Parts: sequence; C-alpha cells; structure tokens
Amino acid sequence: MEQMSPGLGVSLAALVGFASSAIFSSLLHWSRNTFVLGYAALAGLFLAAFAVVGRVRPTIQLRRHWRAGLVGGVLVGIILAYGVRAQPASPRPSGLALAGALAWLGVVYGTLDALLLTVVPVLSVYGSRPPELLYRGRARVQWGGLALLASLVVTGAYHLGFAEYRGPTLVQPLIGTAIVTTGYLLTGSPLAAVLAHVIMHVAAVLQGMEGTVQLPPHY
Repeated sequence: MEQMSPGLGVSLAALVGFASSAIFSSLLHWSRNTFVLGYAALAGLFLAAFAVVGRVRPTIQLRRHWRAGLVGGVLVGIILAYGVRAQPASPRPSGLALAGALAWLGVVYGTLDALLLTVVPVLSVYGSRPPELLYRGRARVQWGGLALLASLVVTGAYHLGFAEYRGPTLVQPLIGTAIVTTGYLLTGSPLAAVLAHVIMHVAAVLQGMEGTVQLPPHY
C-alpha cells in the first residue's frame, strides 16, 4: 500500500459500506438482487479507486501464497457453511433461476463482501507496513490485530446500514468476519477471504435466501 493512510482507507471503506446498505436497503428498500447491483456499482468504484491510489495490483495480490489461500479459503468456507446449514431452511429457486442466484448472490455478492469488508482493511493497515518491520513476530501480531480490528469496524458500519442488524444480530456478521479475516492474515492470501465469503454465500443460497442471515436485505 502506498499514498493512502491506513485510517483513510478504513474510513472510506466503512463509509462506502454504510452508504450502500443504508441507501439501497433501509432508504430505498430495493430487492436483494437490485441491492447487489447498487452495491456493486458503489463499492466497485471505491475498490477501483483504492487500487489505483494505493497502487494495488490485483494479479500480484492473488498470486501471493495462493496455495495457502486456496486451502485456507476452503477450510474457512466449510466452517462458515456449517453455520449456515444450522439456520432454518427456506424455499430456493431451481433450474436457471438457481444458477443465476448462485452466480449473482453467491459469487458476485460474496466477492464484494470479501473485498470491502476484509481485503481493503487488511491492505490498508497490515499491507501498509514496511516488509522489514513485519519480519519481527511482535510487529506481525500487533499490526495483524489492528488489521482485524479495522475489518470489524468496516463490517460493523456496513451491516448497521441494514435495519435488520441494528441490535444483537450484529454480533453474527462480526464473528464471521473475524474468522474470515484471521484466515486471510494467517495465509497471507486475499484468495482465502474471497473463497470463504463465496462459499458462505453459496451455502446461504442453497439453504434458502429468506431463512439465512448472510444474504441481506430481508424485509
């Protein structure tokens, strides 16, 4: 990370996340599919700007420790999917509608959440530190903990924009994000975060979109 302070990157990610959920869900009451479209447009602009200003090269990031990222992402995704399966089932689409839901709500929605809620905060905080500093174990733990905290701040801001998360229900997405972000930090690969989120969202689609909390908004 260069040319963007850690605090600025985290603050902007939190603002974009809150604006997306507050405007498109709480204010406009868009359907889930339309919400993801608005979310993708707003978050996508921010992510593109973040990559340009911070000189983040996505291809290089995805190649970093990619084997560990694959394994870690699948393992974390399985843990999160298990939690999804414990929730009440509801009707799900079939045929082409199911394929579309898996692609749009599973892959696209899951990837957006992973990038905004986990990857950006970690790159802003942990990724902004000089490599020679992070050679020391104490510094890695310290900055890794701050990156985890930043991810929780962004996740909290994003979910507070949904009316359904203004209360004790906010705890569940914070726990999920803590697990995903820890997987990212341990593997050193953003692929772990993306895979874990996508697997969780796919599991939520298959369990039924109205009965799982991982696919807001619910009205």
